[in-house]
Amino acid sequence: MIKGKKIILGISGGIAAYKMTNVASMLYKLGADVHVIMTKNACQFITPKTFEVLTKNKVYVDTFDETPDDAVNVPHISLGQTADCFLIAPATANIIAKLAHGIADDMLTTTVLPARCPMLICPSMNGYMLENQVVQENIEILAKRGYKIIESEYGNLACGYEGKGKLPKEEILVEHILNAVEYDHDMVGKKVMISAGPTEESLDPVRILTNHSSGKMGFALARVAAKRGADVTLVTGPVNLSTPLGVERVDIVSAEDMYNEITSRAPEKDIIIMAAAIADYTPVSVADNKIKKQDGDMSIPLKRTKDVLKGLGENKKEGQFICGFSMETENMLENSKAKLVKKNADMICANNLKVPGAGYKVDTNIITIIKKDSVRELPIMSKDEAAYEILSEIIG
Repeated sequence: MIKGKKIILGISGGIAAYKMTNVASMLYKLGADVHVIMTKNACQFITPKTFEVLTKNKVYVDTFDETPDDAVNVPHISLGQTADCFLIAPATANIIAKLAHGIADDMLTTTVLPARCPMLICPSMNGYMLENQVVQENIEILAKRGYKIIESEYGNLACGYEGKGKLPKEEILVEHILNAVEYDHDMVGKKVMISAGPTEESLDPVRILTNHSSGKMGFALARVAAKRGADVTLVTGPVNLSTPLGVERVDIVSAEDMYNEITSRAPEKDIIIMAAAIADYTPVSVADNKIKKQDGDMSIPLKRTKDVLKGLGENKKEGQFICGFSMETENMLENSKAKLVKKNADMICANNLKVPGAGYKVDTNIITIIKKDSVRELPIMSKDEAAYEILSEIIG
């Protein structure tokens, strides 16, 4: 969790400095202990007082701007040494050059040197400046030294130039911080594949067979796995959800698409979690033109789709962990235990769609984790919290 984590925001003299007020506010509302360090040039764009009001902490600009307490705990040392994460944004060409070459001539650069926490930096400047070879070389130096480089975005810049160099949205910057500190990185080196969302089976050019899945549970699993350091591939049906930070997304439509994408990638994965609601049946044939309404009833011949989870279980490699989901409306435990055996899975996450707060399109879930030798019932919780518990159960 980020509550109580010490986050330092280093702000240098770019027009995008104003965006950092929202970043500071968002972090404070999440319970973080937010400290802001500004360069003198940054103060030309926004006042330190603004950040002091938002964070309830003193803002440092001058290395020698000390209070009596600072004489004991020298700020540029103590802040850096006790920080949990350090974000520098906007990072100008000047501050990037100083950091790349160890120049420490102001409060921001001197605080960076003793820091031993995750260091994030987001370049933001005119596109021609950003593309300059020396700036790119300085960014590469920082990347080699372990800085996480947050890519600037393409767009209309304050100078009137259209190009790369725009500071990303505040929510994205906060998400990078969350990825760095919210969880222990206990899944580093794990290759994880997660399926999510519904599938769509075409009847004709207009109509489809589908289901109510929103994809929220699968996306939560992908998001939390990435925050814990895993290499995550998310194979998803049609959903209206943003791709979690650091996740490779593969979009599919039909059950056949899902089968092909999952099985082709499966051999290289350590953990596979099938959270998607994949159609069990698909039309025998798809009409070339819209099926016209007619008097009387109509029947649509259907055929079974390929069973993705069963195929994974039958071809499971040594050491690979397969987790399925079971969405039930009755006999949840019995049906899910039978599924665990039939599919040769290592774990089934089951829930009852008739229980309030569980299932599709809501932000909470009530999961029962079923293994060959254990059953663990989780209380109602957010889907991110449920994802954390599921992943913890998998990695032991």
